[in-house]
Amino acid sequence: MEDLATVVEWSRAQFALTACYHWLFVPLTLGLAVIVGVMETIYYRTRSQKWLNITKFWMTLFGINFAMGVATGIILEFEFGTNWSNYSWFVGDIFGAPLAIEGILAFFMESTFIVVMFFGWKKVSPGFHLASTWLTMLGATISAVWILVANSWMQHPVGMRFDPDQMRNVMDNFWVLVFNDVPVHKFLHTVFSGWTLAGVFVIGVSCWLLMKKRDKEFAFRSIKVATWIGAIGLGITLWTGDESAYDVARYQPMKLAAMEGVYDGRVGQGLTVFGVLNHGKQPLQEGVDTYNMSFEVDGMLSMLANRDMNTFVPGINDLIKGIRLTPQGDTVWVESIADRIEKGKIAINALEAFNIAKQEGNKELMELNAQIIEDNFSSFGYGYLESPLDAVPPVATTFYSFHIMIILGGYLLLFFIAAFIMAYWKTNWFETKWIQWIGMLSVIAVWICSQSGWVTAEVGRQPWLIEGILPRNAAISFVQVDNVIITFSLFALLFTVLLVAEVSIMVKQINRKGGVESYALLND
Repeated sequence: MEDLATVVEWSRAQFALTACYHWLFVPLTLGLAVIVGVMETIYYRTRSQKWLNITKFWMTLFGINFAMGVATGIILEFEFGTNWSNYSWFVGDIFGAPLAIEGILAFFMESTFIVVMFFGWKKVSPGFHLASTWLTMLGATISAVWILVANSWMQHPVGMRFDPDQMRNVMDNFWVLVFNDVPVHKFLHTVFSGWTLAGVFVIGVSCWLLMKKRDKEFAFRSIKVATWIGAIGLGITLWTGDESAYDVARYQPMKLAAMEGVYDGRVGQGLTVFGVLNHGKQPLQEGVDTYNMSFEVDGMLSMLANRDMNTFVPGINDLIKGIRLTPQGDTVWVESIADRIEKGKIAINALEAFNIAKQEGNKELMELNAQIIEDNFSSFGYGYLESPLDAVPPVATTFYSFHIMIILGGYLLLFFIAAFIMAYWKTNWFETKWIQWIGMLSVIAVWICSQSGWVTAEVGRQPWLIEGILPRNAAISFVQVDNVIITFSLFALLFTVLLVAEVSIMVKQINRKGGVESYALLND
């Protein structure tokens, strides 16, 4: 059991390492593709050499980033088979379908048209080249659709049924899988956050060019496009963030409780704007304060979670015990985590009995146990937990990553308001050193915000790979821990080298005066 726990933790670390590195590249790819498309559209309409130069400069940075994203993304998908083979078997018919569509449709679209985008300037008509640029952007976005559908299904498993005869889940409603609220909101939130990140990136790089006094007109034209794209992205990201929080409240209440550090819920639950957790606080522990310090807005979490300030939001302890409160403050007992563990064990035992009956050819007993499995399957994964406390995610990591994302999201809102003012009315402000430094440092801030959002989503759903159905200790491959440690170390080294290489190449391209020299290969 100790070896299994070690394999699980190292495999989680390896997957987290790969995902975090991959997520450095993906948002920038999604956003830069749109910005480049807008810039080339302006060039197509004006036929201005200046806009052609601007387009090719940012296209070069897009290409560098795109290549790194593909490299890390391929490794990420392979890890499902190498480290999480039980997961792949248990849900492969469902989880594999969106990824297969992504590979067949989106990846081929990207790989086809990106060649024209980079090397077809003098080989195809301007209109066809522009179409290729937009189709590359569309391919990258479609790729995100299917990956996020697969991830959303892990957070909210729908459109499937468990087949005890195969001992695996099979899809029974593809459209419910794709078009329920969770993947729709997650797709919009993720993709448009990429627009925001790319907008800040372009503004930050343009500020560096202004600081070095390299082609002021180039920088200001880039800033204007980036400000519009980034601001549109941020507006949609904020809206879908609210919708995603509502989804979490309905389908992952334990995650919501951890995001806000709520142990004991109440009617009219407040939203913690800022807080420092008391790390000595544990679930079911009485007489210990949750925060060392905090500031909250009364009733706001109830409003966000239930669209009504006079409603109950359960905390971690309430979910463990199975407690709900009415608006009048009356206690209502519902299913506790301990109850779900017992139901999960009933389902697991019934599955074992089903297999024995199948081997004996006892169809009546097979049908009986199949019905028991169906009746208790919503709690199937809980049967693998040793204690109700195992259903609680890491509270501190979830809480701080969520609040870092929220705080930096508020900062980015102010950033884009200021960027609009300076881009269109106070352009001389961009030529002051401290504004330029803010622009450049904001690139780091937006990346931290993006990574924090991903950490919140993934750490907050622990211990589940599939919410309520499959915990991590039941999803692991039978591999030696030494092998996982070795591959973790190799990946850490490889990804770090790739990141250093990307940054170095990008810096080299950016250092070229006004980006003009970086177009030589593209023009030849």
